Amino acid sequence: MSFPMRPALFALDAERAHRLTIRGLALWGRMGAPGGQSVSDPILATTVAGLNFANPLGVAAGIDKDGEAVTGLHALGFGAVEVGTLTPLPQPGNPKPRLFRLVEDQAVINRMGFNNGGLGAALPRLPAKRRGVLGLNVGANKDAADRVADYVAGVFAAARVADYVTINVSSPNTPGLRDLQHGSALRDLLAATRNAAGVRPLFLKVAPDLEAAAIDDIARAVIDNKLDALIVGNTTISRPPLSSAHREEAGGLSGAPLTALARQKLGEFRAATGGAIPLIAVGGIGSGAEAYARIRAGASLVQLYSAMVYAGPGLPVRILSDLASLLRRDGYGSITEAVGAG
Repeated sequence: MSFPMRPALFALDAERAHRLTIRGLALWGRMGAPGGQSVSDPILATTVAGLNFANPLGVAAGIDKDGEAVTGLHALGFGAVEVGTLTPLPQPGNPKPRLFRLVEDQAVINRMGFNNGGLGAALPRLPAKRRGVLGLNVGANKDAADRVADYVAGVFAAARVADYVTINVSSPNTPGLRDLQHGSALRDLLAATRNAAGVRPLFLKVAPDLEAAAIDDIARAVIDNKLDALIVGNTTISRPPLSSAHREEAGGLSGAPLTALARQKLGEFRAATGGAIPLIAVGGIGSGAEAYARIRAGASLVQLYSAMVYAGPGLPVRILSDLASLLRRDGYGSITEAVGAG
């Protein structure tokens, strides 16, 4: 499905189009987001990690890296906005071009590399009065001598401002970062950041490219360290069959081709955790039917990003309207009743 501004935006380089979109949403937010959407159907309300969400649909990290457009994104109907990934110090990210539309595949490849202006710049601009839940996604600087220390600093700072904090060890675009998903490195990271977060809910974001043994290990680690939710997952370094000329670009793949893998990994994490920790599904979600399928497969919340590139700003409301209809069709009275129902 297309949207009226798509031809103009698609005539631009992908990263430039993204920047213009964020600036537009930021301006709209500063104006009070007139005409904004508010999805208040009570069947969509849910509570996860002690936080009340008006609906289960969130903005995945990566859209608003620097917290410029929180109000505008909430006004599109999202129940939550996850800002970031933010690092302790500003960094430019990887060389351009680093963001590619795969139009024929309804997909995106990026190798951004945690480009952001740093936590110190982002935190003061975040709105104190918000229309929904705000999460902050934090990472380590590429050249950090001690990456765990970077995560601790990020979590400590973000926890003073956000409703929840996510530690992102799943990006494929920072060399060696995914090594923190395994073994003692993961346990040291979780113990340190759990302490830094204090009472603030702490989430972990993992990659969709994990093998079964790693999934079981992560499940034990997040439960042992009393994290509050697990985000499954991020972009993939795998390459299913693709049609676009950009299919060979290096980086993480997101969008429609990720759907099958993301569904599979969600199911594996559900089995590994036994429902002991809430799961948040990301990857290839572009419809109410897919959001519903992920919830029935065990997700308490869902997030999207790449589908917005192709379907436009009306997508969140369409997804939520369809999701509410599906819940009622099947006799559920709430999101919670449907989580893991099969």
